Amino acid sequence: RAGSPLDYPEGVVRFNKQQKAYVIGAPGGVYALSAVCTHLGCITRFLSDEKCIACPCHGSRFDLEGNVIHGPAPRPLQWLEMQVDATGTLLVDTSVTIPHGRIFKA
Repeated sequence: RAGSPLDYPEGVVRFNKQQKAYVIGAPGGVYALSAVCTHLGCITRFLSDEKCIACPCHGSRFDLEGNVIHGPAPRPLQWLEMQVDATGTLLVDTSVTIPHGRIFKA
C-alpha cells in the first residue's frame, strides 16, 4: 500500500521500507522502483540533495528512473507493477517486474 496517487506529484520520491521500493511521481502518473541494488542486493537510499539513488555498500548510483549512472551495479533497478484497489489506494507488487519506463496512470 502506497497511499493515493494524489500523494505523488511530479518529483516526489517516497521510500517504503517494508516493501523495499520507491514510489515516484512522474509527469502523468507514478511508478515504482525496487530499492534492491543490482550489484549485491544491498538496500539503496534516495539522496534528495543529489536527486539520485545510491547504494551505501559499494557506491553504485542510479538516476530516478533506475538507470545506472555509476557502477559497480551491472543493471538498472527493476520497475515494479502498480495497481489501484477499490478504495483508490496504490498497491506496489514487488513480485512482478515491468518494462522500464512504464508509468502507471491513475
